[in-house]
Amino acid sequence: MTTKILAMKNSVFYGLNTLQSIHARNFSIGAQALGPVNLKGRSFLTLKDFSSDEIKHLLWVSGDLKHRIKHEKQYLPLLQGKSIAMIFEKRSTRTRMSTETGFSLLGGHPCFLTSQDIHLGVNESSTDTARVLSGLSDIVLARVNSHTTLEELVKDASIPIINGLSDLYHPIQILADFLTLQEHYGSLSGLTISWIGDGNNVLHSFMMTAAKLGVHLRVATPKGYDPDSSIIQEAQRLSKQHGTQFLLTSDPVEAARGSNVLVTDTWVSMGQEEEKKRRIKDFLGYQITMQTGSVAKPDWTFLHCLPRKQEEVDDQVFYSPRSLVFPEAENRKWTIMGLMVSLLTDYSPQIPMPRF
Repeated sequence: MTTKILAMKNSVFYGLNTLQSIHARNFSIGAQALGPVNLKGRSFLTLKDFSSDEIKHLLWVSGDLKHRIKHEKQYLPLLQGKSIAMIFEKRSTRTRMSTETGFSLLGGHPCFLTSQDIHLGVNESSTDTARVLSGLSDIVLARVNSHTTLEELVKDASIPIINGLSDLYHPIQILADFLTLQEHYGSLSGLTISWIGDGNNVLHSFMMTAAKLGVHLRVATPKGYDPDSSIIQEAQRLSKQHGTQFLLTSDPVEAARGSNVLVTDTWVSMGQEEEKKRRIKDFLGYQITMQTGSVAKPDWTFLHCLPRKQEEVDDQVFYSPRSLVFPEAENRKWTIMGLMVSLLTDYSPQIPMPRF
C-alpha cells in the first residue's frame, strides 16, 4: 500500500452530519455571493481554466434551467436561430442525447457529424475545419481521441469549442456530477469524494475541480494506472490553495474511508479493448460493493458516468437507493444546456443562487 497525503486543511470537514438529502428540484439557498462572471465567447476544454466562481455560476445556470424548464414547464428559446456542430470521433449515448435534445429544447439546431462525415486532420486540416465551422455554426462540441485536436480547433476557431471528451479530460461529465451532488446533499463544500478505479480523463477533471468547490478528494488507483503526473501536481497546488484534502493511494478501502461519495468508471475505455484481460486482472479488488461502503460515511452515495460493467460495481450498490447514477445521467442534459447558454448568451439565472 502506497499513500501520499498531498494537502490537508487544519479542520477538514464542515458539519457533514447536518447535510440533508433534498429533492432534485430544490436548492439549499445560502448568503453566498459570486464575483462578476461573464463566460460568453469562451471555449471549454478543461475545468483547469475556470475559477471557483465560474464553475459555481455554471452549476447555478444549469440548476436554474432545470427548474424553469422541467418543473415550471417554461419554454425558453434562448438559443433560437443558433446551431451547434457536434463532432464525434467516439460514440456516446449521454453526450449525444443530452447535447442534441438540450440544444433543440432551447430553440437551436444541432448538427451531428461522425468520423464518416468529417475527418479531422485527414481529408481536411483541423485549421481549415475550425474556420469552416466558425462560418457555418455558432458553437462546436467535439468528442475526440486526442486532446491536441481540441487545442488545434480552439487556435483557429472564432466560435466557442466545447470538449465533449478527450483522452485527457471529460469536463462536461464533472459538471453533471457536481450538480447531482449539490442537489442531493444541499451543498458541496466539505464533502469527501473517493475515486476508486483508473487514473483516467474523468478523474483528471475531478482533480481540476474538487478543491475549487471545497470538496476533498481521495483517489485509489492500481499501481501503473496513476493519474497524469502534471495533473497530480496541479491538483496538489489547488488543494493547498483552497485548503482541502487530496490523497493518493493504491488501497480502495483507505480511499473509501470517511467518504460521502464513492465514484468509479469503466476499467476499459474505448480503444483499450486489447488490454481488457490484463486490466481486469490488475483491477482485482477495486469493485465497489456494500463492503467498500461500510467504511464510508453513513450518508454515502455512488456515482458512475456510465456505461457500467459489473466488475466495476456490483448490482447491490448500482441499483440501491444510494446510487445516483440515473439522476447523474439526466443532469448531463441540464449541465450541457447551462454551459451552452453561458458560452453563447448573457443569460442570468432567475432562481436564487444555491448554497455551494
